[in-house]
Amino acid sequence: MSHHEDQLSSHSRRRFLTLAGGAALSLPWLESFANAKDHQAEVPAQRLAFFYLPNGITRRGFFPGESDRPLPPFAGQNNVWRFEGKTVPPGRHALTLTSTLAPLHKMRNKVSLITGLDRTFQHGTDSHAQCASCFLTSVAPYEVKGSAYPLTRTLDHIAADSIGQSVPYSTLELSCNDHKNNIESIYFDNMSWYGTGHVAPSMRDPRKVYDRLFGTQAHTRFRNITDLALGSARQMQKRLSTNDREKFGEYLESVRTIEKRMDRIERMKSELAAADIKRPAEYLPRNEYIHLMGDLLVTALQSGLTNVGTLMAGPERWTTPTNWEGILDKPYSHHAMTHAISNHLEQLLKLDRFHVSAFARLLERMDGIEEANGTTLLDNTIFTLGAGMGDGTTHQYNDLPLVVAGGGGGMLNLGSHIHCERGTPLANLWLTQLQALGIERKTYADSTGILKDILA
Repeated sequence: MSHHEDQLSSHSRRRFLTLAGGAALSLPWLESFANAKDHQAEVPAQRLAFFYLPNGITRRGFFPGESDRPLPPFAGQNNVWRFEGKTVPPGRHALTLTSTLAPLHKMRNKVSLITGLDRTFQHGTDSHAQCASCFLTSVAPYEVKGSAYPLTRTLDHIAADSIGQSVPYSTLELSCNDHKNNIESIYFDNMSWYGTGHVAPSMRDPRKVYDRLFGTQAHTRFRNITDLALGSARQMQKRLSTNDREKFGEYLESVRTIEKRMDRIERMKSELAAADIKRPAEYLPRNEYIHLMGDLLVTALQSGLTNVGTLMAGPERWTTPTNWEGILDKPYSHHAMTHAISNHLEQLLKLDRFHVSAFARLLERMDGIEEANGTTLLDNTIFTLGAGMGDGTTHQYNDLPLVVAGGGGGMLNLGSHIHCERGTPLANLWLTQLQALGIERKTYADSTGILKDILA
């Protein structure tokens, strides 16, 4: 092993290029770093990730068979409405990709649409307040005394207690919300919690995420890791196979692309600040922001910096208009549009489709990243797209929009539409995912069992 390479620990096969001043370029899995015996025996790490959608979705574009449903009335902030959908027999069905789900076409064999799962709204807060905050919670409604929220340690941290202890970051919490709103509390803007009242703060600045992943905080002259890595990389590449050289080149280029996009956003922020723009969120390209944060999450999973990650595509109930460059014709407030759906149906459908396309983009990238034993990063990940509210207009807590992707290390059988019996708790899905990760657990929050139809 050259002085440019260093193992994280005796239990990890991940390598790092040690760069100037202690910065490090984390490396993806490379077969050249394992001898033949180790290569045969190596089992890829299992990962767990979540892509959270704020303010629910527009049902008629997302759910099969609802394209002609009447537009629902606004239900009011604390009046949680129950949707009585068309009758679908419980069980496994052929996967129908609606207009909103169409971006998943390339990955249709590695995703399943899960419908019919419910949550219980615990009265005492605004309906939006329990959406993201309680989406992954491990406690049943009304079980926590003295709190308006059914909220304690969330699924990501519970899973990381088992699968996140041999990596630098047991969890990685990311949020695509870099602006303030003095009206809302932390419960509208965080989905990851260490326990009741103890939020796991999410990172919102791509540069800060990048600095944490690659240790570049002290390198103000060389903010881009690829500039620092070139000399060390040339030394390392002498030991790589032809396939690994190509793989490493692609990885380095993906990091370089992230750097270029960060630089672009930072230049735009500087220009807006110089122009004394009061609400920069109306000018910065929000879709590029989401793509960039998603790519940072995938890079962290790929390079073994974390095995568990959450990404919020936006906050609940924020009223600030934001700029969806190339998607919507002007800045809109996502939340405000859901309360006037008859006036904004077209914009909402476009926005929902973009969110799904951003998720699909990450899946396609992960499925192209090779790992040990001929598997891909996606094969070894359980990646869930979902929302804590079934519809932003009705504020319903039943029949939530959920897509589960990946392979779970061979534990998942996807490629279908799984419809659950009425009244099946969302916690059943989380219990199923824990068991697929090899984490022994008999119950989770208000679970009543597991979803056998998605297990291999």
